[in-house]
Amino acid sequence: MSSPLTVADFDYALPPELIAQHPSPERGGSRLLHLDAQGRLHDRVFADLAGLLRPNDLLVFNDTRVIKARLTGHKASGGKVEVLVERIVEADRALAHVRASKSPGPGTVLRLADRFEATVLGREGALFDLRFPGDVLELLQAHGATPLPPYITHAAAAEDDERYQTVYARAPGAVAAPTAGLHFDDAMMRRLDEAGVARAFVTLHVGAGTFKPVQVEKLSDHVMHAEWYTVPQATADAVARARAAGGRVIAVGTTSARALESAAAQALPLRATQGDTQLFITPGYRFQVLDGLVTNFHLPQSTLLMMISALAGMEPIRRAYAHAVAERYRFFSYGDAMLIESPLAPASLAPSHSAASGPAAV
Repeated sequence: MSSPLTVADFDYALPPELIAQHPSPERGGSRLLHLDAQGRLHDRVFADLAGLLRPNDLLVFNDTRVIKARLTGHKASGGKVEVLVERIVEADRALAHVRASKSPGPGTVLRLADRFEATVLGREGALFDLRFPGDVLELLQAHGATPLPPYITHAAAAEDDERYQTVYARAPGAVAAPTAGLHFDDAMMRRLDEAGVARAFVTLHVGAGTFKPVQVEKLSDHVMHAEWYTVPQATADAVARARAAGGRVIAVGTTSARALESAAAQALPLRATQGDTQLFITPGYRFQVLDGLVTNFHLPQSTLLMMISALAGMEPIRRAYAHAVAERYRFFSYGDAMLIESPLAPASLAPSHSAASGPAAV
C-alpha cells in the first residue's frame, strides 16, 4: 500500500538515561501510562491494570520462550566469531547471524563456547545456515547466553535469564522477549481471573529483526522481516466468545497483535492459522481484531512505534511519548508499560467490511 509517511514522522528525542538497563525489582512494579479511547492520558501503576479492564474482555498473550541464542567462539584460523541463532529449522540445524572479520564460507567450521563445533552449510540472505553436532536447543541451553537487546549495555546475567522471560513462556524459539508480558506475575493473573477477564495465547517467535532500524526513507519501500506465528483454534474461539459477550480483545504486546492481525488477513472470522508473517502495520491500517494493546515504549523510528500509531493515531502517540519523557518513564524492554485503548472499532465489526479487502499491509 502506497504511503506518504517517512521514518522521520516517527522520531522523538529520548534522553539516554531513560533507557532501562535492569528490570524493576518486582515484575508488577512498573508504571503504566494509560491512553484511553478519547485520547486522554492517565499516569498509573501496572497493578491498576485489572481495574481498567472489564468482565468479558480478552487478553491475548504470546507464549514464546526466549532461547539462549548467543554464542561466541572462533574459526580454525583463530578469528573470533559471534553467533546469534535466529531460527531453528531442524533439530541439528539453525539459521543464524554470524559476525566475523571475514564472512565464513560453506564448509567453515566454527568452534563455539569452546565446547563444540558447528559447520557453515551456506547462506539464506543475511543468515548463515549452520549444522550443529547435536540438538540445537540443548546445546544453546547448556552453552549459550540470553540475547539481550543492543541498547542494554551489560552482559546477560542470572537476573536476565529469569526476568527476560515471561512467567507463562512455553514454546522455545524467540531471540527477543515479548516484553509487554514481562510485567505480568502470578498475582496479576489471579486478579484478572477475579475481574472476569479471559485469557488466550498465540505464539510468535520474535526475531532479532525486531531491533533492526528501518533503512529506507519512505515506509512504502520497507520490507518487513519475517517471523513465524501460530494462532490456535482455542484462541480464535476465545475471540469469538469475547465478541459475543460484548468484551474487547486486547493484545499483550505488539507480537500478539501481529499474530492476531496476520491470522485475520488469512480468514475472518478467525480460525487456526500458522506460518510466516511479514505484516507491516502503519497508520492507515484498519485493525481486524484488536480493541487495545498493553505494550512497552518503543524505539524512535521503529516499526513497533508505527504499529501503535496505527492503533491509537499519530498525534495521541506523539503526545503520550512526550508526556512519558517529561514524566521520566522508563523506556524499552525493561521499562514501563502503556495501556492503549483504540478509538476505532475493528474493521471486522463494521457492517460494510468485506474480508476480501484484507488488511492494509505494506
